[in-house]
Amino acid sequence: MLIDFNKTDVTILKNFNGGEKEFRAKMITDENNRILFGRLIPGASIGMHAHETSSEIIYVLEGSGKMLYDDGEERLVPGLCHYCEKGHRHSFINDGETDLCFFAVVPQHK
Repeated sequence: MLIDFNKTDVTILKNFNGGEKEFRAKMITDENNRILFGRLIPGASIGMHAHETSSEIIYVLEGSGKMLYDDGEERLVPGLCHYCEKGHRHSFINDGETDLCFFAVVPQHK
């Protein structure tokens, strides 16, 4: 199945999970996965949240930022992938000067 994010509507999520500013996402969801292309403008963040029933994979395409993961911190730049395992917490922050663009997959559990 081909997914063309150029033909997918943008969803704007303000203060997502208690984060700052807005998170823009083009999402495809079915019974198995939520697949998305996301964008955080400079200063925007996705607030700290737990993955109690699923994991999440985030691959950075453009920009830079940091991931708060449980009690640690990871720097993310293009080409790096963050994996939040089921049962862990994370928060994604664009602390750079350009948009932070990423691809993410969240498995949907039945």
